[in-house]
Amino acid sequence: MGYIKFDKKQLINLNYSLSREKLRTNRAGSYASSTIINCNTRSYHGLLVAPQPLIDDNNHVLLADLHETLRSNDFEFHLGSRMYQGDVIEPKGHKYLRDYEMDPIPRLVYRLGNIVLVKELIFTQKEDRILIRYTLEESAGKVTFQFRPFLAFRSVHSLSKSNTYVNTHFKPAKNGVSWQMYQGYSPVYMQFSKKAEYVHVPDWYYNVKYIREQERGYDYLEDLYTPGYFETTLEKGESLVISAALDEENPAYFKRKFVAEIKKRVPRSNFENSLQNAAEEFIIHVKNRTEIIAGYPWFGRWGRDTFISLPGLTLTRGDTKTFHAVVKTMLHELKNGLFPNLGHGKEASYNSVDTSLWFFWALHQYVLMTGSSKGLWQSYGKAMRSILNHYKTGTLHQIKMHDNGLIWAGEPGNAVTWMDAIVAGKPVTGRIGFAVEINALWYEAIRFALQLAEEAGDKNFVSRWKKWPEKIEHSFAAMFWDGQKGVLADYVTYENKDFTIRPNMVIAVSLPFTPATLDMKIGVLGKAKNELLTPRGLRSLSPRFPEYKGKYIGNQEERDRAYHQGTVWPWLLGPFSEAWLNLYGKKGKEFILNRYAAFEEVMTEAGVGTVSEIYDGDPPHEARGAISQAWSVAELLRIKWLTDHV
Repeated sequence: MGYIKFDKKQLINLNYSLSREKLRTNRAGSYASSTIINCNTRSYHGLLVAPQPLIDDNNHVLLADLHETLRSNDFEFHLGSRMYQGDVIEPKGHKYLRDYEMDPIPRLVYRLGNIVLVKELIFTQKEDRILIRYTLEESAGKVTFQFRPFLAFRSVHSLSKSNTYVNTHFKPAKNGVSWQMYQGYSPVYMQFSKKAEYVHVPDWYYNVKYIREQERGYDYLEDLYTPGYFETTLEKGESLVISAALDEENPAYFKRKFVAEIKKRVPRSNFENSLQNAAEEFIIHVKNRTEIIAGYPWFGRWGRDTFISLPGLTLTRGDTKTFHAVVKTMLHELKNGLFPNLGHGKEASYNSVDTSLWFFWALHQYVLMTGSSKGLWQSYGKAMRSILNHYKTGTLHQIKMHDNGLIWAGEPGNAVTWMDAIVAGKPVTGRIGFAVEINALWYEAIRFALQLAEEAGDKNFVSRWKKWPEKIEHSFAAMFWDGQKGVLADYVTYENKDFTIRPNMVIAVSLPFTPATLDMKIGVLGKAKNELLTPRGLRSLSPRFPEYKGKYIGNQEERDRAYHQGTVWPWLLGPFSEAWLNLYGKKGKEFILNRYAAFEEVMTEAGVGTVSEIYDGDPPHEARGAISQAWSVAELLRIKWLTDHV
């Protein structure tokens, strides 16, 4: 058995199995996702979910599901599982499941009387193609298989309803057919590695229920279109590979392609390997762009998440090529000293004060983790100078350095730090003014740029900026530090200092170049350990404040109000760990390793083999949000790297 596995008792327990989800992606932004028993519970679930650039920038569910029926000796077994209105599961294919494991790909074992069937799934890395391999391991004779596809052809953010506009025609393909439900969509090709008969009988299945969408306060009933079904037979020991893809291929290659794709995967044989396997799923290559998907299943590329997760996703695995490719992709969209936080091109939102500053941090991590700064100023110095100059003189969202050397940012109605939830047009955590982590990142950016400029002999830059670090150090201490409280203010205006206990002060003391003194580091880490640290990361707000919300549940507004008001974020364990190890060195290593090891148990929870976006602030800290988040995985990998190099 593999490292990540589930037995029959767990699989047939719907409370257990429906709360655990699997994810397979490729390097083009497409994915396949469902629960471990293949019963879809989200609008985002599907066997073939892919971008449709002719329609919009979203992923689209094309092939929602594929249900299998086996016939042997006058007995019929339905392997699919689907929930309908009224919480009715039909068919109940999960009752035939005996084992499930992921090493490195999902492998399901069904027992149906004297029949043992193995089903395995893999997404090809460079194509929009899901391959499903069926192996008939045990059987008293020939078994007839019927495969019925269910199509959606809609955005992951919407649901399909029966209609008369659907294109009910099909086109033949080698050992299969293709369908195109609506104009503008890519056709879906379903092909078999051996000959299969296709019977075209278009129909709709109504009121399919997605319970996770219901919990989140969204529309949760869908109608799915099924164009017909395929039939073929297998004998004991025989395998069949089915391909669902956006283009046609010679079916003779499917079996070899399946084996070749498995060899490309990192085995999920232990905790660290599972994290590395998950890390690969966030990196995509589209045309001339290399990007990081912030999280699955609903996030796209986010600038802030890109730079924070970049070192952990690439440098911990020695992948400097991808590191530079991602940075250079982002540089194409640098504008007015700002990187886009969300979207591309005309749809880009330049609404983040910290994204550009995390760019400096990511490059500094590159130097620390590779031991080399060669060529960095030549490659990125122009962008660094642009960002620093724009922040100094002023850019969008009132982002500007004041006479004290500190950065002021923000304006009514906008949230420009990472705590960016907005409800009814008003930020939940309005932090207009001098934010603690922003000014620490500003200091880090200037100090790191000066280091590179000095190494490169750029005397003009050095002469213009060398006076600012010392001024910022003095202003930072005067503005944020309260020695009696032993904490840094979260944000400050000229009229008020907010000493709400949040993790932003931890970010400030964690940076390679930080304006924080030793006393500040000791005070901040002590407070964070006592009030923010949990087995799943740091709370976004201390429980002793009245605004604290311990559970991230309810509709969109309720969840948004809890997002940064107590909800736990795994990625914040990265800054905490770095600050802790910087302060305590080898003496602090065991403490941090224990925090890292505590995440091993989540490998069989929520997003199986990966780490969720957020967790409840209250015990038992249930997984919430996206099932697989880039910076959650990245910072755990970086924590392991830090402990290995302390």
